[in-house]
Amino acid sequence: MSRPLLATCLVASLVLPAAAEAADRPKQLVIISFDGAHDNALWLKSREMAAKDGAHFTYFLSCTFLMNEAAKKTYQAPHQKPGKSNVGFARSDDEIRERLGNIWHAHLEGHDIASHACGHFDGRLWSEADWSAEYATFHATLKSAWKSVGLDEPAGWQDLVDHGIKGFRAPYLSATAGADMIAAEKKAGFTYDASLVTKGPAMPVEEDGILRFGLPLIPEGPNEKPIIGMDYNLFVRHSKGEEDSADSKAFENRAYAAFSQAFDRQYNGDRIPLQLGFHFVEMNGGAYWRALDRLVSDVCHRADVGCVSYSEAIPMIEARGKLQQTSGL
Repeated sequence: MSRPLLATCLVASLVLPAAAEAADRPKQLVIISFDGAHDNALWLKSREMAAKDGAHFTYFLSCTFLMNEAAKKTYQAPHQKPGKSNVGFARSDDEIRERLGNIWHAHLEGHDIASHACGHFDGRLWSEADWSAEYATFHATLKSAWKSVGLDEPAGWQDLVDHGIKGFRAPYLSATAGADMIAAEKKAGFTYDASLVTKGPAMPVEEDGILRFGLPLIPEGPNEKPIIGMDYNLFVRHSKGEEDSADSKAFENRAYAAFSQAFDRQYNGDRIPLQLGFHFVEMNGGAYWRALDRLVSDVCHRADVGCVSYSEAIPMIEARGKLQQTSGL
């Protein structure tokens, strides 16, 4: 065998197994979600962010943002006075009309519309009946949302409300201990819950027919101290929960470093899905949304990465046959 041919064969023997190994690896999933889903400007901003890099997001909607003044008076969360909400209500019918358009178009674009209940109350002591009542209010509010502001609903809206909203995240990530919340979720037709916090990126666990996902603790900052992978937690750490726009760029860089390092660890390792959570509030001058935009632009276009919604992620995870909880730290 000639030396050039031998060299070619040696190179091929090294490259082909590596290529085959890469082809056998699952996609690195990145699951990005937003809690509240109210500010219409941020609806547009997030949809544009997703569109430019082929990402799909999950929007956990608080239903009081589809309630006008008349509906506000009749809303009563478990153990609360009528008309009370920790996150407020819609300010006008026009605002609701615009929000409904954003929700519907996000659905058509492939995003996941999910539930964040209604008035954003801490339900850790709620019973199954309490959760069921709040879920029923969410469902009824969405069923009549277009009619309540004098609009004809698009064909397919009722199907989305009845069959397309499969996920739930508890406000404050405050889930009821025990089986009550899970039992109520099953009765409401949910198939997944995203209210847990895990020690690191982790596969979901199945609990009585509900797939339970958790936002992970990820290393952050000069000392790489673990923090929940969510903008609000970064906001509290960076500026004690007080708005600090002057240091916005520094906070952005810290957040981006934490997000990208958490991604790289999984991408180069076990490829456990990376979950990151955000709110429809641009804290610290938009630092965390800019960090998110940088991450989405960096990774979502890669052929072996899927920036997907929870609903899209579930069959991909199930195909791997791994639903046990595995630490990513």
